[in-house]
Amino acid sequence: MRSGRMAAGAARRWTGREQILRIAWYRGRTMLRFVLRHPSPLFAPLMTGCVYFAVASVALLISRFEGGLAFIWGANAFLMAELLTSRTAYWPRAILACALASALATLLFGMGAFAALPMAAINVGEALIVAVICRHFLHDRAVTGSVRPLVVFILALCGVADVVTGLAAASVAALLSPVGFTASWLQWYTGHALGGLICTPILLMLLQGEFGRWMRDTSRSVKVEALALLALFALVAVHIFYWASYPMLFAPLLPLVLIAFRVGHMGAAAAILLLAIIGGLATLQGIGPLMIISATLGERVQAFQFYLALSFLLSMPVAAELNGRQRLFRMLQDSEARFRAIAEHSGDVVLDISLDGMIEYASPSALDQIGCAPDLLVGQSAANLVAPQDRAAVIAAHQQALAQPGTVHKVEFRPLLSVSDLDWCEMVNRAVVDGHGQPSGVIGMIRDISRHKARQRALQQVAARDSLTGADSRRAFLEKLDGEILRVAKGGRSSLLLIDIDHFKSVNDRFGHSAGDRVLSAFVDRLRQGLRGADSVGRLGGEEFAILFVDSDIAGASMTCETLRARMAMPIEVNDRGEAIAITFSAGLVQLDGFSPRSTMLEAADRALYRAKHSGRNCLRLAA
Repeated sequence: MRSGRMAAGAARRWTGREQILRIAWYRGRTMLRFVLRHPSPLFAPLMTGCVYFAVASVALLISRFEGGLAFIWGANAFLMAELLTSRTAYWPRAILACALASALATLLFGMGAFAALPMAAINVGEALIVAVICRHFLHDRAVTGSVRPLVVFILALCGVADVVTGLAAASVAALLSPVGFTASWLQWYTGHALGGLICTPILLMLLQGEFGRWMRDTSRSVKVEALALLALFALVAVHIFYWASYPMLFAPLLPLVLIAFRVGHMGAAAAILLLAIIGGLATLQGIGPLMIISATLGERVQAFQFYLALSFLLSMPVAAELNGRQRLFRMLQDSEARFRAIAEHSGDVVLDISLDGMIEYASPSALDQIGCAPDLLVGQSAANLVAPQDRAAVIAAHQQALAQPGTVHKVEFRPLLSVSDLDWCEMVNRAVVDGHGQPSGVIGMIRDISRHKARQRALQQVAARDSLTGADSRRAFLEKLDGEILRVAKGGRSSLLLIDIDHFKSVNDRFGHSAGDRVLSAFVDRLRQGLRGADSVGRLGGEEFAILFVDSDIAGASMTCETLRARMAMPIEVNDRGEAIAITFSAGLVQLDGFSPRSTMLEAADRALYRAKHSGRNCLRLAA
């Protein structure tokens, strides 16, 4: 039960450390993901088709100035928004509904029956191209609110979809209307590009509920400010397009930028929509600053569309960047508050470490854990907390965390300052990234692992000893042998002795295994009595033992081996009835040469032991 509680407590402590590290990791993440909608499979396509038909019909009725394609087109923006905010399972229904609506609108108000099906395919193709490109490169991220998704959307719409579908639409218009191919392509491109740029972001906000969230979460003072700025912008636009005596198309740009700064991408989109409505109506009515252009109404509408496109490209990216920065700032505030709350109540020491390894923050637990006040740690190098022999490993872990920001790096070290029984610590590092994904520092969690290391040492000591005889275990002895081979290679000298007790099986058969255990224990005790402190005896298995003679050549080791054989002359008691037996052993001896591997040395000693057994036993043979 106690071990279970300790495990649960350790799990809770680790959960706290992971939470702090995750907060640090997510502090710089600025991209907003949204949840895709699940439109009704029956009602939603019908509504989509009706809206598309209404918007397309109005565009065809008011903007087919030359009898070809419409100069103004926002219907595809609605389909784009539907596709970008819904799951792909809904796409076929929405596309089919809008294709039928497009064909019907073209049949009734456009270029007639022959153009209905081709134009329907071209219209839905434009929206589908944009949706596929955005979904592929943005991975379900919102198009509005950040610069990169907005740029991907603009390139998909203006750089790919409208160029490709414009060629097809211009070909149809050139065959079925009096307008030429080049003029038709320009009409398509300007009308569809502008309609997509202006209407799609606004529709995305509405479909994703951004406007509702903004109304719910925004304070009243901010709403009043936004309304006042939009009213001012509308007044400026009305003055420029209806009352001004001079062409001042640059005048709305100042309040437009101000709205982008103060209200964000939603305010910028609303301002562009107001500008499109006010300026578009004025241009269609034949009034406003664009009347100075000596051109047809269609060409003036195209000029106004270019003006709107420039206004869009001026305001929306700026608003999106500001929106991302504001969201980052809020995330930083929230994560900082959580970070401080967890750090100040955690038993582990929490450090905020700069890129160059300097401590910028230390939690209050530093006083209890490492005996230093947090204020005194700030401005000091984190390496100063570490014992000199472990500093290289701690610095390497810090560099690895910076090189791999998405992973956790652990390192164990001995502290330079010790409080009570603190002699080992573990540091868990994870990098903090900025808004561009670049590391800006490291969060380090330090905890006391002294008890863990003590248990580890105790287990290692148990594993290093043979439980019956107290001799080194096979693994521990072979590790010592490897170390001694390396030492001999640098100029030392040592020898390896393999021992096998003669006729040990008969002891078990005659007196039982408990008697055999007594013999083995007594055998090792007598070996130890004849060895120096630096020498080691290990049990390799059964009745086979090995001795490592340190700083002893083969002549000295041979003499010691003969002394050990003499020690075995006295009988060993095998039970409580006073029965005793005398044992002997056979041995093979080899001197370590410093360049042969462990396996070669063991094989040489084993061959010598084999010769000793076949030479009558109870003797020593040297390796050839």
